[in-house]
Amino acid sequence: MTDLATGSVQDQITARLTATLAPTHLVVVNESGLHAGHMGDDGTGETHFRVEVETPKFEGLNRVARQRLVNQALAELLSTKIHALAIKARVPGEI
Repeated sequence: MTDLATGSVQDQITARLTATLAPTHLVVVNESGLHAGHMGDDGTGETHFRVEVETPKFEGLNRVARQRLVNQALAELLSTKIHALAIKARVPGEI
């Protein structure tokens, strides 16, 4: 496996979620430009993100438990680089 601490924050999010959750669908969107000058904007352009992740690993879990799995996979980034993260987590076939 490649080092998960290299590349842009967006690339690191993608790598960590892929390695941890083996998603069937994953979209990582950098929304930092929408928050320029707001609290949490450190000037890097990589502080605010939205993820859509679909994986069988969420089967039987409620929304909070699914979000906890995502947060655990990104814990280091959340404590150092990510200011805001919006999560849409579902199982395959779920709308």
